[in-house]
Amino acid sequence: MNQYQKLVDNLTKLNLHNMAASIADYRQQVNDNQISFSEALLKLTDKEITYQQQESLKRRIKRARFPIIKRLNDFNYQFQPSINPQQIAEFATMSFLDNQENIIFIGSPGVGKTHLSIGLGIEACRQDVRTLFINCHELILRLQVAQEKQHLERVMRRYERYDLLIIDELGYLPISTEEAKLLFQLINGRYERKSTIITTNVPLSSWGAVLHSTATAEAILDQLVYHSHVIKIKGKSYRLASVNS
Repeated sequence: MNQYQKLVDNLTKLNLHNMAASIADYRQQVNDNQISFSEALLKLTDKEITYQQQESLKRRIKRARFPIIKRLNDFNYQFQPSINPQQIAEFATMSFLDNQENIIFIGSPGVGKTHLSIGLGIEACRQDVRTLFINCHELILRLQVAQEKQHLERVMRRYERYDLLIIDELGYLPISTEEAKLLFQLINGRYERKSTIITTNVPLSSWGAVLHSTATAEAILDQLVYHSHVIKIKGKSYRLASVNS
């Protein structure tokens, strides 16, 4: 094995795969006196850094468990004029995380609540924010299983550690009184410590009926709304518009 082959092998062992794949081109440019050695090394390391950042972002997005990729740039604000684009752009800076604020998107099915929450979640991943997206019904099922297996406290701590927790479709399916208590326990654990985004098709005034407990609903809302941006989306369904077109 000559020195060049050994160099490529070393780069591969160091997990510098992009550098290993690109070094031949830059080696030739150096040999042809097109660029200096230091220029070649700078370009190689820049490419490797960009590659590793992209791979790291892919891993964060995968761990966040988004059901589909939706980006804020793709959101049609003209279709939903009730939404303030500047406000969403401000959310995208993640400044609300610094103040442990929450966001609640309220609106009928298909108006873009989930699109916006996923878009903000992906932007959070870009900014290296530990993020998790989960359907409300799935979240409650996981908490119930943890309770039955007597490791609820450990599972609660795991969900409480996420800097941004996105709970999708609260109220889409009925929630029993006991399930509502589990949800409150989680919200309480994150209160004034971490930020939560919730999407729901249920007005805040009707949460008591959905949770089958006015007291629990009031307790949850007391902690959520106190530091929350409540975004009410009034508009047509994207999905219905797509079908009709």
